[in-house]
Amino acid sequence: MARLWSSRAAPRLGLQVIDAPEAASPRRVWGVAALLMALSDALQARFPVLTVQGELSGFTRATSGHCYFSLKDGDGQAAMMRCAMFRRAASLMDFSPRDGHAVEVRGRLALYEPRGELQFIVESMRRAGEGALYEQFLRLKARLEAQGLFDADRKRVPPPYARRIGVITSAAGAALHDVLTALARRAPHAQVFVYPSPVQGAEAPPALVRALETANERADAEVLLLVRGGGSLEDLWAFNDERVVQAIAQSHLPVICGVGHETDITLADLAADVRAPTPTAAAELATVSRQQCLETLEALERQLRRRLEQRLDSASQRLDRLTLRLARPGDALSRQRRRLDLFGQRLGQLLPRAASQRQQRLDLLSQRLSQLLPRAAAHRQQRLDHLDGRLQRALPQQAVRASHRLEALSSRLQALDPRQVLQRGFAWLDDGQGRALTSIGQLREGQGLRAVLADGAADLTVDRLMADGAAASPTPGAARKPRAAPVRRAQAIEPAESGEHDAHPGPTAAQSSLLDGMDPADPAPAPRPTRRRKTKDG
Repeated sequence: MARLWSSRAAPRLGLQVIDAPEAASPRRVWGVAALLMALSDALQARFPVLTVQGELSGFTRATSGHCYFSLKDGDGQAAMMRCAMFRRAASLMDFSPRDGHAVEVRGRLALYEPRGELQFIVESMRRAGEGALYEQFLRLKARLEAQGLFDADRKRVPPPYARRIGVITSAAGAALHDVLTALARRAPHAQVFVYPSPVQGAEAPPALVRALETANERADAEVLLLVRGGGSLEDLWAFNDERVVQAIAQSHLPVICGVGHETDITLADLAADVRAPTPTAAAELATVSRQQCLETLEALERQLRRRLEQRLDSASQRLDRLTLRLARPGDALSRQRRRLDLFGQRLGQLLPRAASQRQQRLDLLSQRLSQLLPRAAAHRQQRLDHLDGRLQRALPQQAVRASHRLEALSSRLQALDPRQVLQRGFAWLDDGQGRALTSIGQLREGQGLRAVLADGAADLTVDRLMADGAAASPTPGAARKPRAAPVRRAQAIEPAESGEHDAHPGPTAAQSSLLDGMDPADPAPAPRPTRRRKTKDG
């Protein structure tokens, strides 16, 4: 008989397969494991990576970190698929999945061979529709952030001990109950004002804006709490509305925003002055615990009592010291009297001694002065006689030198006198107005001139001009007169009858300069007097 089981492993699956008898039917018989493996391979080849949308059901998280749940059809049809999400993929989720959440999962199909069940291995999970809303959230956040609504420098610090607190939330929500419970526990003395408003849906944004405006207009509260319970991104979308964010930024009252759970972040949280992770945390941030206040007061009371006791002890000790000093004033007077007597005795001993020392010093100085006065007088008299002798010898010498210098200056003055030049045959010509004539280019025929001589002056007329021995042409611009017989007119101006040369006007300064240059006899300068060397005695 042929073998029923073959020990040959399948080349791909590594499992034993059944060999049909040689005379058996061609029908193939599968093993369970081989069939499941083949189905798994077929699923992976047909559906490599899938994205499935549905509703969470039976979500559990094992101690190992793996998550197991079922995914129901979101349209309400009777369809369910078991899913598994391993610890590594579960640690990457940014929210807490719960039953009823509409989610989108991405992963692959697989067969769980021990039970032969189809399951979906989830590699990532996000809330359904979160992609488009999240992109819109990011765009709006970037635009509002550019406007400066999220800047830290514009945020205010709420008052730590607020006595009036405003709450903006739904009147029927659980968030209001949580806030009131926390406030009653922590600050029972605080007065609470509730401004009801829808917190979900299309009518929520305008209602929240009106509630914020009403709270600021009434100014009943010192701080506002904007709170709401948890929910999906769509449920919290009213707190991402631009109108609500603008109203929070424009609020005159500090706003503490506590929306959703700790992982939920809205634009209202970013625009508020303080962000709280939950509504209860918002109530805690707005108040100081009554127990904490009591403990602080007790600590301050103990510190005040200790300081007061220390101050009383110090004052009591000071009072005791003053009392002791005041109890026996006669002792203090006796001490002062003894000190006064001691000072009097010392003063009586020092005065005669000091007076005697001053008298001795005065006598010594008087004796020295009487010895120095005659000697100083004799020295001064000798110096005076010496200076008188030098003066008598120096006066004649100074007179002789002054006489010699006067004679030299007189000789030079006579040599520079222009009348000496005129007496040697020279004459001074001018145009009758005192301007000197030095070139025939300044003359023209028929022009009247004035000649100054040694003993007078004469008026002349130009008959003919000659240059270098030849007749010169008349100057340009001068009118040419018809030549007439030469007429020599000369009018001599005699000197005054007194005969003194100083009586008639002498040459001008320019004439004197010219005549001085024409004088060939330039006397030598007078000898310079010898300067005496100044001695110590003068």
